[in-house]
Amino acid sequence: MSDLLQTPLHDWHAAQGGRMVEFGGWHMPVQYRSITEEHHAVRRAAGLFDIAHMGRLRISGRDSERFLDQLLTNDVASLKDCQVRYSLICNEAGGVLDDVLVTKCDGWHLLVVNASNRLKIVEWIERQRSGFDVTIEDKTVEWSMLALQGPRSVELLSSVIDVDLAVMKYYFSCEADVLGVRGIVSRTGYTGEDGFEVIASREHGIMLWKALIGRGASAGLLPCGLGCRDTLRIEAAMPLYGHELSESIDPISAGLSFAVKPQAKDFIGKAALLAKPQSPAKQRVGLMLAGRRIAREGAQVLAGQVDIGEVTSGTFSPTLEKPIAMAYLQRAAAIYDSNVEVDIRGQCERATIVKLPFYRRK
Repeated sequence: MSDLLQTPLHDWHAAQGGRMVEFGGWHMPVQYRSITEEHHAVRRAAGLFDIAHMGRLRISGRDSERFLDQLLTNDVASLKDCQVRYSLICNEAGGVLDDVLVTKCDGWHLLVVNASNRLKIVEWIERQRSGFDVTIEDKTVEWSMLALQGPRSVELLSSVIDVDLAVMKYYFSCEADVLGVRGIVSRTGYTGEDGFEVIASREHGIMLWKALIGRGASAGLLPCGLGCRDTLRIEAAMPLYGHELSESIDPISAGLSFAVKPQAKDFIGKAALLAKPQSPAKQRVGLMLAGRRIAREGAQVLAGQVDIGEVTSGTFSPTLEKPIAMAYLQRAAAIYDSNVEVDIRGQCERATIVKLPFYRRK
């Protein structure tokens, strides 16, 4: 494992019995207790995630806004100060290179990219920057990043920060004193719950993590790993690159047209996306399985023994207490409430096509 990258909290994870795995080139904890226990903590109280493996790029310079508008499918120029926006980076053919968050900061922009795509996106940005006055700084190793998610996250984070988090809008951020040190706090997450993501220096990220673990124990907070991060995001129908997104999948087929603004500006891949049919051949849907067996990525979906698509992500939902999956199906066959079969290792399991998401917080 010596060739894997380590977050600032790596030693803490190992000392606390975290089961460590390789993920996107990093050595990361997949769980501490059971995945179900950590999942329920996020839905009912709070969970704390180390997400310092996510790529964090600082983009500045006179042309940074114009450059990002060419790079991203969503509108960057209309961002308000401190606003966060979900977007995609496409290739010339309209395939997805990555899904990202872009934040307008004070004189610069923050781009958060997936861990497994960081080097690819940095290389892509370098190839596209000709003619733009921009500076690209990869701060991934220099900064820590953690996510506090769940209904008690406002209460817990408020104890270590100098701003009123209750009034912060969803998908907005601010610079704030976190344990007396400046950091970036955003009301964002990848779990379907309310919560925050915090960027700080390496050393102060460790201090913040330990402070929240200590203060949150009585409130039901648990440290959480990649395992429940996956079950939570599937329940919330949030796409994961390499599963629901790839260079062979366009944003419209993925159901992410809200993050594509061809009427606002030009961007890489725009012409290819506009040339595609308004109704893509495939549609991302949910599957609710009748039995207890889990449909994993690549499982074939059948209607009357006819292949109509395949599963991209599947899990046992701790919240719903039944197996669920996301799949791309032929649009003509993607009829909600209709029954299909999923081939799970050679045996068919009945499933019902349902609308996404499976779970939405009240």
